[in-house]
Amino acid sequence: MSRAGNGRRVCALGVAGVLAGTVLVGCGDDDSGDGAQGTSAKSGAGAREEGTQAVRSAYDRTAEEDTAKVKLRVRTSAQGASQTADGQGAVDLDDGDSVMTLTVQGQQIEQRVVDQVLYQKLPKGQAPGGKPWIRIDLGKVAAQQGAGDGSMSDPARSAAYAKAITDKDVTEKGEATVNGVRTTHYRVSVDVADLPNGDTLRKQVGPTLPMDVWLDDEGRMRRQQIDMTVEAPKGTQRSSSGASSAPGKVTVRTVMDFTDFGTEVEADEPPAGQVTDMTGKALEQGKRRS
Repeated sequence: MSRAGNGRRVCALGVAGVLAGTVLVGCGDDDSGDGAQGTSAKSGAGAREEGTQAVRSAYDRTAEEDTAKVKLRVRTSAQGASQTADGQGAVDLDDGDSVMTLTVQGQQIEQRVVDQVLYQKLPKGQAPGGKPWIRIDLGKVAAQQGAGDGSMSDPARSAAYAKAITDKDVTEKGEATVNGVRTTHYRVSVDVADLPNGDTLRKQVGPTLPMDVWLDDEGRMRRQQIDMTVEAPKGTQRSSSGASSAPGKVTVRTVMDFTDFGTEVEADEPPAGQVTDMTGKALEQGKRRS
């Protein structure tokens, strides 16, 4: 496969990780707001306590809507090069199933997540095995990463993150309009040690997990922003001259918007004969990162 093709696949799988692994569990820090227009923030202990409760409740209040349309942009950067993937589709906020069309470097990828299994239909000629679809068991990948209890891979169990949030972690940044809806912007920084599998997560994301969320008047999440930095797989970094280089970092910045709560979501598995299982390859890459 060409270098560009490999890049498209990496970027697309990053999008899958956002939807299947971190819906309602985000981390981010971007003052630009990506189209949100805001006003000044409140201050004081009372406002901080109110904000903490709002953020804690947002996970349940959003999931109670069952489904939503999702629009996102993911920017992946490493060693001075970057790629952007745009996607739109729908997600089941309870079990994490989703359907989405991704656009990466001008090419479209059809994506489905069904029962924590990722399916992607890559552009013609790019899928291995001569079949149009690839398959990755995200549950097995999460277990390898130390998230076997489901708290990282199952949005329905994201309450574990909310419980770790205290008043010192939440700052109200002000009001903002997101997709025509009035929201309140909160910035949250959670001590990773207080989360399930905290030791493993600390190695992956550092000592704190920063989150930016925009909540509507009903306390539902309307925008979630994610900005993660991870070590690139060992032995895969190359300089512009093609020579091997020291391990580097890969940053993935995501902005994910939720609209049209209650929309229909139909996520079905592709026919088995059209699918190549890539779970083993994904697990091998995971070992190289450890």
